[in-house]
Amino acid sequence: MLIPSIDLMGGKIVQLVQGRKKALEFDNFDEWVERFAPFPLVQLIDLDAAIGTGDNRALIGDFVRRLPCQVGGGIRTVANAQEILALGARRVILGSSLIAAGKANAAFAQEIAQTVGADKLVFAVDAKGGKVAIRGWREETALTPVEMIRALDAWCTGFLYTHIDTEGLMQGIPFDMVRELRAATSKQLIAAGGISTNLEIEQLHAMGVDTVVGMALYLGKLGLAAMRPVTASLPSSS
Repeated sequence: MLIPSIDLMGGKIVQLVQGRKKALEFDNFDEWVERFAPFPLVQLIDLDAAIGTGDNRALIGDFVRRLPCQVGGGIRTVANAQEILALGARRVILGSSLIAAGKANAAFAQEIAQTVGADKLVFAVDAKGGKVAIRGWREETALTPVEMIRALDAWCTGFLYTHIDTEGLMQGIPFDMVRELRAATSKQLIAAGGISTNLEIEQLHAMGVDTVVGMALYLGKLGLAAMRPVTASLPSSS
């Protein structure tokens, strides 16, 4: 399944390079809603909430009413997750809240899964230099992506792996790391970070890995015809 990405910052759609440098900015929301409408799932990330500088809650509410979205960014409590789901999100993405004292926070993962349902949860595994990064990618940990996945596998419907080192650069994602993660879980695995060609998307699909595409789509490197969904519906929880 191909998943278009919408990142929000300062009330606009943006694309950042490695989570820091703003490369693109759009405010033509209706146009992007229309373009993404054929897809069974769209990824919506509130970057302001992720880094703690505010939020784009009103925009999120509008997008989730018009598109089937999984929403992330600054969701750090059970109440946060419930609020976003109540707006109409299909699933929520959690990241920083899953790490405590440098370790996977299994107790919190279990608590939120029991409250909202594991089928509503996607756990973000964002890695830089082979280690998990949290709080808008500003803070690095000693935890590896595989360690995080294995510790939290029981309490979600899937994992979103972002390779920060190549994110926004359109230079491809390292397949060896993706294969290692694919072997670590039977849950849905979504890969992001530098994916920019149809061949990469097809190869990842053959590995049983879904893809999030952002920069390449907004720059027109991948046309919408090439971006049609591979699957017709969301995967079920396992």
